[in-house]
Amino acid sequence: MIHYHPMPHALTTDLYEITMAAGYAVYGEVGRASFELWVRELPRERNYLVAAGLDLVLDYLEGLAFTTEDIEYLRGLPALQEVPSDFFDDYLRTFRFDGDVWAVAEGTPVFAGEPLVRVTAPLPAAQLVETVLLSTVLFQTLIASKAARVVEAAEGRPVMEFGARRAHGTDAGALAGRAAFIGGCVATSALEAGRRFSVPVSGTMAHSWVMSHDTEALAFQRFSDLYGDQSVLLLDTFDTLEAARHVVKLGLSPHAVRLDSGDLLMLSRKVRRLFDAAGLRNTRILVSGDLNEYRIAELVQAGAPINGFGVGTALSTSSDAPALSGIYKLVEIERGGVMVPVAKFSPGKTTYPGAKQVWRVFRGEMAGYDVVGLNDEAAPNGGSSLLRCVMRDGRRLHPALSLSTLQTRCRAALAQFPEDVRRLSDPSSYPVRYSANLRASADAVHAAWESG
Repeated sequence: MIHYHPMPHALTTDLYEITMAAGYAVYGEVGRASFELWVRELPRERNYLVAAGLDLVLDYLEGLAFTTEDIEYLRGLPALQEVPSDFFDDYLRTFRFDGDVWAVAEGTPVFAGEPLVRVTAPLPAAQLVETVLLSTVLFQTLIASKAARVVEAAEGRPVMEFGARRAHGTDAGALAGRAAFIGGCVATSALEAGRRFSVPVSGTMAHSWVMSHDTEALAFQRFSDLYGDQSVLLLDTFDTLEAARHVVKLGLSPHAVRLDSGDLLMLSRKVRRLFDAAGLRNTRILVSGDLNEYRIAELVQAGAPINGFGVGTALSTSSDAPALSGIYKLVEIERGGVMVPVAKFSPGKTTYPGAKQVWRVFRGEMAGYDVVGLNDEAAPNGGSSLLRCVMRDGRRLHPALSLSTLQTRCRAALAQFPEDVRRLSDPSSYPVRYSANLRASADAVHAAWESG
């Protein structure tokens, strides 16, 4: 029987993670190693990212284990036929993640080249978790970052995430709802995100509700009778302004109406005038329909009387920048009881060696620049450490924070950056520097490699 796993599990990984783990175990390469996860470069459409996904990663690491079914499946793979049975019967059967994790808190603005997560664990264990860490942190960070931009464009008007039906799979829809809330959205349409992550849920009606009735007026009347002052009526099935007149003639007082097509600036103005003239000043106007941060900014700057935005595809898929160039690389390994820094030197993909820290240096109350340096070096003056130890020996050090707390922290952290860094068009670059000690370590590792 195939079991559905709503969260990542032992086989939520790539084959080569297992082949490498088996090789490490067979040849006794089980000393501790550190891997770091970061984004190599920002997408062209992004000037910053919002870190997200850590809590999901810690849940996964605490519960990571191989079931009998998992082990039997792996044992039967042609690629693993030559692996000694001890790997399956002893190593995998008793496997638990017992490493340490340092990470940037969810909701923190981050930039290219800055480690978001560092895992220090026995080499096979640190290797095995790569796929889940990358997919979880990168997707959550991608969507939280997009949400922050959309919310910034809305200038205080609420934004709801409506993209579950366009997400890349049902689980992605729920996860997008979580990340979007961290980035500043007030609600999601995805019930699974509401149930699983306690994200507030929001929804209206579809055009099919109106089309299934003999008249639009009857559709509105029934929906209002059923949902009372929580009703949100969709106006654009046939004629938006005529639908608004139906609302007035019926004497309805919906909580809000939604416009999903047409000239949203013109229609919102005309609907607002109709409603205000009829005394429906408390009925809000919500809009949706292929919105993104740029379109929202245009509507806000034009003074559209819009009270909130529903954003679907552009948010849940981050359609303008659908992937991050995230990597998870070995930075140090235990040799002779000592952690030795290592690096990669391939063209265009060079990495810095050693376990690192990121410090955010403030100028007054505003963030001025970041410094990436070695974990054991002194912090620069005015620098605040971003990476904190969140897991020791495979167990969390702190309880999970509520998403509301993470959202509040995200908003406060973004407000510490100058407007020219946060703006949508032609933003200023935020400085990220590498410490002299880190650069010297990289030179030493490279020189040792060249000398053989």
